[in-house]
Amino acid sequence: MRTYQRHGCLVVELSGEIDVEAAAAITPDLDTLTDRPGPDVVIDLGPIDFMDCSGLAMLCRVRRRVLGHGGRVHLVCVHPMTLRILRATGLSAVFRPVPTVEEALAGYDPQDRP
Repeated sequence: MRTYQRHGCLVVELSGEIDVEAAAAITPDLDTLTDRPGPDVVIDLGPIDFMDCSGLAMLCRVRRRVLGHGGRVHLVCVHPMTLRILRATGLSAVFRPVPTVEEALAGYDPQDRP
């Protein structure tokens, strides 16, 4: 996991395989990153090779925590199998994945809160 700031938004880049073991290792760090008021987060799945249902559960947990603190979540994903899983579970309508971080942040204004 790599994190950085872009246009006032926290970008979390995940890579490799996001399986049960990886999700368990990453979740405490994600909890720390999302444990503040108004976090705006871009989750970048561009570099991943694989994600199973534990990865989906992790994404849902991040989204729930961020929204609970009044923030917003954007998802970057181009991996065909992951996109297929997101569509099959209905989560593509929830996360609305885009292909690049730039597209996720297009028109993003940190002052424009829901």
